[in-house]
Amino acid sequence: MRIGVLTGGGDCPGLNAVIRAIVHRAIKGYGWTVLGIRHGWRGLLQSELDELDLKAVSGILPRGGTILGTSRTNPYMEPEGEVRIRAELKSRRIDALIAIGGEDTLGVASKLHRAGVPLVGIPKTIDNDVNGTDYTFGFDTALSIATEAIDRLHTTAESHDRVMVAEVMGRHAGWIALEAGVAGGADFILLPEYPTSIEEVCGVVLRRHERGRNFSIIVVAEGARLQDEAGGPVIVQGERRDAFGHVRLGGIGATLAERIEQRTGFETRYSVLGHIQRGGSPTAFDRFLGTRFGVAAVDLVQRQGFGRMVAVRGFTIVDVPISEAVGALKTVGPELYELAKVFFS
Repeated sequence: MRIGVLTGGGDCPGLNAVIRAIVHRAIKGYGWTVLGIRHGWRGLLQSELDELDLKAVSGILPRGGTILGTSRTNPYMEPEGEVRIRAELKSRRIDALIAIGGEDTLGVASKLHRAGVPLVGIPKTIDNDVNGTDYTFGFDTALSIATEAIDRLHTTAESHDRVMVAEVMGRHAGWIALEAGVAGGADFILLPEYPTSIEEVCGVVLRRHERGRNFSIIVVAEGARLQDEAGGPVIVQGERRDAFGHVRLGGIGATLAERIEQRTGFETRYSVLGHIQRGGSPTAFDRFLGTRFGVAAVDLVQRQGFGRMVAVRGFTIVDVPISEAVGALKTVGPELYELAKVFFS
């Protein structure tokens, strides 16, 4: 059997662990040939494929990013995209496809499966917002980096009596902001799931100063919904969109810091962690989870479990329909946000 593997969407730590596991399991377990598809779905549209053997994946386990490269190409936005992909798979004699990605990549995979393409999915996102699985690899690494950054902001905030705003990733789901904020002892956390007013945030800062705590740490997800004094939304996003229609986010940290300083009079600085969260070497947890996902995906292909995605429930690897993963995002529930609010000053 000949199988293809691609990584789509944003990169994240642990992708190379998955690729390595797929190659080892396919070659040593079943004697299959593995073709690496470069730059996500674009690689099938532009015929960018190379064979992956054991030597090709040697030494990649601790490396961040993806040796295959990635892109946000949406083949359904390209002329005859589905037809071209099916033709490429046929010409390369690929019997099955493994698609590694988040909501967008898996959404394309779900459409292709309904069109008759034999494939399985592996969930990937540092935001941890893919439905159907408790965790995705890359999240633990991003969470560790964000928590360390918040720890470091504490020392400089306290030394200078400043308010420090840390902007972390999280377009629609605030898992990184929530868990890093709680773990890092943040005084307020803003999530995309729950609109927050400027008054709420400034109220916390002012109460801390009244108690003699002359510094504050505020953690905000990039997609958090901030309301102004009149209750209207504070617009911080741009107009540029990717191939899947997502607006490019960024700027809420700077906007929030400016509003806090204006309303409280306290010096406020901000730090945007951005792509630092998704770069670099993966944690041991992400390497292990990625490895388990890769092996399980190959076994799923062997069982012809097409149209399904590997997932983790508790500590057990299972598989679920890809349609379950793309039907809705996994967001932070109110019980967890109430937990975080216990520590808001």
